[in-house]
Amino acid sequence: MSRMENSIVDVIIPVYKPGEEFKELIRRLELQKLKIRNIILMHTKDGNDLMNSEFLKGYDNIIIEEIETDEFDHGGTRDKGICNSDAEFVLCMTQDALPADRGLTEKLLNELKGADAAAAYARQLPRKDCSLLESYIRSFNYPKNSMIKSKDSLDSMGIKTYFCSNVCALYRKDLYHKLGGFEKRTIFNEDMLYAAKCIQNGYKIVYAAGARVIHSHNYTNRQQFQRNFDLAVSQAQHPEIFEGIRSESEGIRMTKNTMMYLIRSGNPMMIITLIMSSAAKYSGYLAGKHYRALPRKIVKKCTMSPRYWEKG
Repeated sequence: MSRMENSIVDVIIPVYKPGEEFKELIRRLELQKLKIRNIILMHTKDGNDLMNSEFLKGYDNIIIEEIETDEFDHGGTRDKGICNSDAEFVLCMTQDALPADRGLTEKLLNELKGADAAAAYARQLPRKDCSLLESYIRSFNYPKNSMIKSKDSLDSMGIKTYFCSNVCALYRKDLYHKLGGFEKRTIFNEDMLYAAKCIQNGYKIVYAAGARVIHSHNYTNRQQFQRNFDLAVSQAQHPEIFEGIRSESEGIRMTKNTMMYLIRSGNPMMIITLIMSSAAKYSGYLAGKHYRALPRKIVKKCTMSPRYWEKG
């Protein structure tokens, strides 16, 4: 057997109020060609008895850890799940992402065979109900071609060098512990913060375009504002990583490319929607960068994660 076939992979999924899509995720994970050992569910208590779910009783490799609502943290909860695993590799996913085929784990693992690769993240494909704008933005952020990012990428790629997504990302467990893992308390962006740590310590992050999950959101402008507010807060809290790295320029480039796409595809009137969406994103980003100057009650209206601010 090859090293890949002998490798042990566990999956970590934070879960809150799971629906039918979550059931489909479990089904597809269990059908992967490269078998998953355990699926560890970090279940934020929501009134559902996930432990006694008839659906999950059909699987013998599901491990459920119940956590209180005020205990949930984007970085800390995932870290707790990872520390409960003794697998060689851990795959972090969200409950609303679906493997596009049976080769997801195999393709991700293939990218981590190099000793200097710390993580590999999957390409995200739009759902059937995805808006035209969001569909193009998915293709912009998750292109068809794979790439390997290192310190050498910073000059050409700027902040995108650090990009990684826990919607679906596979991590080497030995390096995860060696580098200290995810931030234990973070509003958001724990995946990118860890990727930056890997890059700065001389390791590489792989974008594996052949490994695909179906995942997208049709956010309102308010939600775009809130998401970018939280993103900017995480960057403001870590100047040692993000200070001096180009960020806004990447957003401008995406907006320009999207505008040209709308014109080419015969949808110029959607440029108005694009401008409104871009304004919401940028204003949220600016507010998040300067969150320390805002009253706490304003901050809690700007964020997607109000419970984060209740912890102090």
